[in-house]
Amino acid sequence: MPITVHQFACLDDNYGYLVKDDATGLAAAIDTPDAEAVLRAVKETGWKLAYIFNTHWHADHAGGNAAVKAATGCEIIGPPEVTRIAPLDRPVKEGDEVKLGETLFRVIDTGGHTLGHISYYDGADHVAFVGDTLFALGCGRMFEGTAEQMWGSLSKLAALPDDTTVYCAHEYTAANARFALSVDQAPALKARADQVFAARERGEWTVPTTIGVEKATNPFLRAPVLRPDLAPAQAFGALRAAKDNFKG
Repeated sequence: MPITVHQFACLDDNYGYLVKDDATGLAAAIDTPDAEAVLRAVKETGWKLAYIFNTHWHADHAGGNAAVKAATGCEIIGPPEVTRIAPLDRPVKEGDEVKLGETLFRVIDTGGHTLGHISYYDGADHVAFVGDTLFALGCGRMFEGTAEQMWGSLSKLAALPDDTTVYCAHEYTAANARFALSVDQAPALKARADQVFAARERGEWTVPTTIGVEKATNPFLRAPVLRPDLAPAQAFGALRAAKDNFKG
């Protein structure tokens, strides 16, 4: 049964998401970057918020848990690390399944940005909510994990079907495109970067993206092609270090 996703901008550059199971009308918030924005979206849509699905523990992802739960009575699901800063009702891990009405999400361990970061994949509808692991033309910083862990996580996401719609948590695409162009001269990247810059000039969002588009243009997924002299995880690590120091 299909799902409906309601996307909204909040904080400085975050995206929040409500996802509704169309068969039952039950909805979940993907993270709680801003409790007021989440609750406003719930009111605007009129959806019944049954769950919060957290991807990781950072404040701009789990900081609104308590307030949203107090207002709605929803159940909070996420990786155990969320309890570092916020309430959590049901911890989940790699391979677990989470039901939203009749929609089944598979939990994927995508650690690296944080050690316990997870993503949620709806295989029936080819939709993935990836938090801060994979961005349009980028990936998250490794605040806690290693290059090997993050490369493994990105490889799991890259193995999803190419038509998978990817909802990431930030509007970083223009900055990511500037870095990408500094390390990759692929014509597909140049064309995409031009589209991104034009869209941002018009004030348009560049998220969601798809797995296929990212595999073709995202330098972090293309790391082994860009640095064939290195092992894949090392190639990724070299690019991530370059991005961390990029001033363009």
